[in-house]
Amino acid sequence: MLAGIFVWALALLSAADWPQFRGPQGMGLSSDKNLPVELGKEKNVVWKTEVPPGHSSPIFLGSRIFLTAYDGDALVTLCLDRASGKQQWRREAPRPRKEVFQKTNSPASPTPFSDGSMVYVFFGDYGILAYGLDGDEKWKLPLGPFNNVNGHGSSPIVEDGILVLICDQDTGSYLLALDAKTGKQRWRVERPEVTRGYATPGIYQPKPGAPKELIIPGAYQLISYDLKTGDKLWWANGMAWQLKCVPVIEDGIIYINSWETGGDFENAPQIDTWPELKAKYDKNKDDKVTPDEAPADMQRWFQNNDLNFNNAIEERDWTFWILHRTAQNSVLAIKPDGGRGDLTSRILWRYRKSLPNVPSPLLYQDTLFLVKDGGILTTLKPQTGEVQKQGRLTGAIEQYWASPVGGDGKVYLVSQACKVTVVKATGEWEILHMSDLEDDCFATPALLDGGLYLRTKSTLYFFKNAR
Repeated sequence: MLAGIFVWALALLSAADWPQFRGPQGMGLSSDKNLPVELGKEKNVVWKTEVPPGHSSPIFLGSRIFLTAYDGDALVTLCLDRASGKQQWRREAPRPRKEVFQKTNSPASPTPFSDGSMVYVFFGDYGILAYGLDGDEKWKLPLGPFNNVNGHGSSPIVEDGILVLICDQDTGSYLLALDAKTGKQRWRVERPEVTRGYATPGIYQPKPGAPKELIIPGAYQLISYDLKTGDKLWWANGMAWQLKCVPVIEDGIIYINSWETGGDFENAPQIDTWPELKAKYDKNKDDKVTPDEAPADMQRWFQNNDLNFNNAIEERDWTFWILHRTAQNSVLAIKPDGGRGDLTSRILWRYRKSLPNVPSPLLYQDTLFLVKDGGILTTLKPQTGEVQKQGRLTGAIEQYWASPVGGDGKVYLVSQACKVTVVKATGEWEILHMSDLEDDCFATPALLDGGLYLRTKSTLYFFKNAR
């Protein structure tokens, strides 16, 4: 019954709007029909408009499209006309600093959210801003600075009038809840269990009328919090480092992608405990291991594991290094079923091969779709994690940052080189067509209005079958 209600509500939403990262509930699903298979710079293009660079995905509400970008040093929020792609308004955020980000990230990676009355944006170099649909600033909240060497990727969501943002970083991670109308803090919860991460929250309701839970994928732990109070309800251990996904939730089961370099429990070498490490290398007995005390083969540890940048490895740094080296990279399914506390035992299955780095899983037509760098597409049975098919997306074997989306019996997969592969949405998938837009693509596309909206590094396209 719950699943039927969810699908019905999703269909109503996706037919009109796409209000957050990967659309309603973050599921990446559309009920639209006659979606295009063949795309090109001049093929099935309804309109295209030049936009500044940025990795955020566009969202859609009524007649408007919202996205964020960076234009030189400016952090901007853009509103475009949905029918034509023409710019309606542009607003610039303050930028008090320029934090470090890796080359495959950007200063405008988090995707906006709209609750129907306002649009909310987050920039790591400023904080959160809320605009009316016509571009009037309603409120803003400076946040940071943040200690995240890769930059930011977590997108805000709004549920029951509460805006939620994950602020995970190497020191001082926290989860923030604000009143969406005013920007005033409802609650804030510190997250000492985790380090850096780039995930987006999910909403889970165990049964009708039950309190809603925030599902927060984080480094080494998946944690549930009460939406209204921020109380920690349950958790599951064994996640990888640097989670980047949005939870996929259906029929009381939560699916999480959890992968990062170094997370391979079976092959992890024996690692010294902190007391053992200190006994070997802490020559001056100050509870730190500094570069001059460490042997040559340890120097690389300081690059990723000196979490507070004090040029030393301390107990907290080493604890997280051990977690990193013993993490269990996997796509997993867990059924909390109203439980509280440590629910690691309620993980139904783990799949541990050919895992995505950034793209979230897509659950569509009773099949879980995973796309890995190199264009490796894997389909799993969601009930068991059993592999149905695995193969390469011929001609599109680059890195993948965009998450897959599905509709009309098709799944759309976009590589960094902006090759769009459309496959038949079955466990025994087959390639229907591959299009090359000859640009860079990091944003996740949207399926609505009977077509595909796709943001490249320089252009926002709307593709639709010619009538």
